[in-house]
Amino acid sequence: MTVTSGRRRKFWGWGYEDQQPAHEEVVEAAAGIRAHLGFGAEEVERPVELSALELPPPRLAPPGSLAEICTSDTYERASHAYGRSYRDLVRAFRGRFDHPPDVVAHPGDERELEAVLEWCADEGAAAIPFGGGTSVVGGVEPALPGEYAGAVTIDLRRLDRVLEVDPVSRAARIQAGASGPVLEEQLRSHGLTLRHFPQSFELSTLGGWIATRAGGHFATLYTHIDDLVESVRALTPSGPWESRRLPGSGAGPSPDRMLIGSEGILGVITEAWVRVQERPRFKASAGVGFSSFEQGARAVRALSQSGLHPSNCRLLDPGEAAMTGAAQDRALLVLGFESAHHPLDSWLELALECCRDHGGELQGEPRIRAPGSEEDGRGEAEGAWRGAFLRAPYLRDTMLAAGILSETFETAITWDRFDEFVAGARERAEASLSEVCGAGSVTCRLTHVYPDGAAPYFTILAPARRGSELEQWDEVKAAASEAVLGAGGTITHHHAIGRDHRRWYDRQRPEPFADALRAAKAAVDPQALLNPGVLLDP
Repeated sequence: MTVTSGRRRKFWGWGYEDQQPAHEEVVEAAAGIRAHLGFGAEEVERPVELSALELPPPRLAPPGSLAEICTSDTYERASHAYGRSYRDLVRAFRGRFDHPPDVVAHPGDERELEAVLEWCADEGAAAIPFGGGTSVVGGVEPALPGEYAGAVTIDLRRLDRVLEVDPVSRAARIQAGASGPVLEEQLRSHGLTLRHFPQSFELSTLGGWIATRAGGHFATLYTHIDDLVESVRALTPSGPWESRRLPGSGAGPSPDRMLIGSEGILGVITEAWVRVQERPRFKASAGVGFSSFEQGARAVRALSQSGLHPSNCRLLDPGEAAMTGAAQDRALLVLGFESAHHPLDSWLELALECCRDHGGELQGEPRIRAPGSEEDGRGEAEGAWRGAFLRAPYLRDTMLAAGILSETFETAITWDRFDEFVAGARERAEASLSEVCGAGSVTCRLTHVYPDGAAPYFTILAPARRGSELEQWDEVKAAASEAVLGAGGTITHHHAIGRDHRRWYDRQRPEPFADALRAAKAAVDPQALLNPGVLLDP
C-alpha cells in the first residue's frame, strides 16, 4: 500500500511534487542565482525520476496483522530514506539510496504503534520514528550500525489531531504527528495558537519538534519547544512513558526534559500537552539599519537585557541583508512585537530608542497593526526578509541543480565572547571554502537572543564540483564544526544532533552524562532498536 493524502511530497527534495517548477523555470532561476553569486554550473541538472530508482530489495515483510498499515512501495521507501540536509539532497537528487527503510509503517493510533514496535522487537529490526522528515542533520536515515534484521521507519503523520483543549489552563493535548498548519488550524476554532514557527513549520510535526528540541521563529522568551511543553507521552519497547501534567515541578530530573531532544532513541513520542495562548491581535514591526554587524549586535544585546521581549529580533549582516533583498550595504535588524491584549506602540518606541542609542537608523516607517486593520504589521524590509526566509528551503533545491553548495550551521555563545567568536567562525569557514571550493561566501544572522548570549546562524554558498559534493561538504562541515566547538560554542542551537553532529556532540557532553544516557537507553530499549546510531552507539 502507499499512504498519501492527495498531495505527495517530493521524494528527493523540499515540499510537494506539485510545487516543483518546470525544468525551464529552474534553468531561468539558476541563471539569476549564478549571476548574483558569480559562480555555479552552466548546465542545470535534473533530479532522478522515481521510475529510474533501483532500491535494494526489502529484507523484511510485515505480518498479516500489520499489512494494512505497512508498505514497501518504492516511493514510500525512497521518501523516508533521508531527511533534507544538503548531503541528503545530493544523494536523493542523483538516485543514490544505499540504505532505504525496508518497510514504512503508518500507525493510526497507539495500539497499532505498539504492535509495530513488538514486531520490530521479535524480528530484531531497527525502528526509526519519522515525523515530517525535515531533519537537516541525518536524524532519520536508516544507516544502521551493527547487526539488524532490517529497518522499519514509523511515520506518525496519521496521529495528527488536537485531542483536548483546556481553556482554563490554556493548554492543549495534541498528537505527535500533527504538522504546524494542521495543529494551528484545529486550535484556531478555540481562538488559540501554539505560536511555534520553525522554518520547517509547513511540513514538520509536534513530535519532531519535541524530539529535536526545535527552535521556533520567535527570537526571545519562548524560543524553543522546551518552553511550551507541559507533559509528554511516548511508547517505548519497555512500556509507556508519560509524565504528570504540571505547570512546573522540582521533583528530581524531569521525565519531560529527558524526552525533549532524545531524537527517538528512548521512545516514540505519541502526544504532548503544550502551553497555548490567545491569537495575537496587535502587531508592530520596524527595520533598523546599522553600519556594521558588530554595532547591531550591541543594540541586540541591550534589547535582550531590557525586558521588552520582542517576538522578532533578528539581526542580518550586510551580506545576508543584501542577499534577501531586505537592505543594501548595511546590517539590518528585523524587530517585531505581538500581543493578544494591548497596543504595542510604546513597546516598539522603547526598542527603537534603544537601537538609536547604539547607532541604529530606522529603515522606512514602523508598521502597526491593530484589531480589524488590513495592515500585516510588516514594513518593506521586514517583508522582504520574511519572504526570503520562507523560500529558502525551496531555493536550495534549485541551487543543487545549478551546482551550488548551500549549507548552514548554527550555534550559541555568551555575549562576552560574541565578537571574537563570530569573527573566528566566519574566518575559518571562509578559509575552508577557499581551500575546498575555490570560492564562496559566508553570511551570518542572529536568529535567537538571550540576556546572556545569542545564536549566530551562518549560511554558506560555494561552487560545487559535480560528483564530489559530499567530499566538499565533509571538509567544510568539519572545519565549521571545529571552529564552533573549539571556541566554546554549542555544536547546534536548534538543529539537533542526528548523525552529522555526533562526533562533536560526543566531545561537548560530559562523559558521566553519556554513561547515564546509555543506562537510560538500555533500560527502556534493551535491544537498542530505536533510531540506532543517533546520540549513542548501539
